[in-house]
Amino acid sequence: MTEEPPGAAQAVDSVLGALADPTRRQLLDLLAAQGEATATTLAERLPVSRQAVVKHLAVLDAAGLVSGSRVGREVRYTVRPAALDATARWMASLATEWDRRLANIKRVAEAADRDPNSARPD
Repeated sequence: MTEEPPGAAQAVDSVLGALADPTRRQLLDLLAAQGEATATTLAERLPVSRQAVVKHLAVLDAAGLVSGSRVGREVRYTVRPAALDATARWMASLATEWDRRLANIKRVAEAADRDPNSARPD
């Protein structure tokens, strides 16, 4: 796998933990579609209370997936894609490694089909 900057693994863990909850994924989807929203407007679209939405948004914020900015008495939340980008890069790196391993298995299996006496894994 590729070299990661310090703290990258912890950031990926935080993102994956935040996205493990379906309500948080739904909040992220709503924010991505709307661009910006308050906890109150988000709660109107979900079967949970405003207080639950605020707690979920706090988890998403801690993972770097959303940010809130105060506008008057309201806090408006928006998606921050950088944390998702870093997680996607990690997942792509992992997929590349598995593709390499599967290609090696395929090569060995095809060699075994051609000549059962010569198939030896590297």
